[in-house]
Amino acid sequence: AEKNLKLEEKITVLQQQNEELRARIEQNTVITRQLSEENANLQEYVEKEVEEKKKLSRTNEELLWKLQEGDAVSPVKLPPTSSTSFYRCSSGNTSPAKVRTLRR
Repeated sequence: AEKNLKLEEKITVLQQQNEELRARIEQNTVITRQLSEENANLQEYVEKEVEEKKKLSRTNEELLWKLQEGDAVSPVKLPPTSSTSFYRCSSGNTSPAKVRTLRR
């Protein structure tokens, strides 16, 4: 009878531990699901950022090409002994840069 009592107490303790472990498993499952969703969202964000970076890179290449082509066919040519300097001023928009001359 005493042995049965000890075994029943042990069964009760083990059942409590089992319930606690089941609760922890459930909690970990919820956290894992949340982290998986967050990971998927972050991967989607990174993919969008990569695409945006590629797009900006292509735009930059195109603008550099246009700038070089514009310089190659520019109607303004200076003689080698000119004392006039040309400076490109950033205007902050997408229109061509304004050119001004400064006398030395």
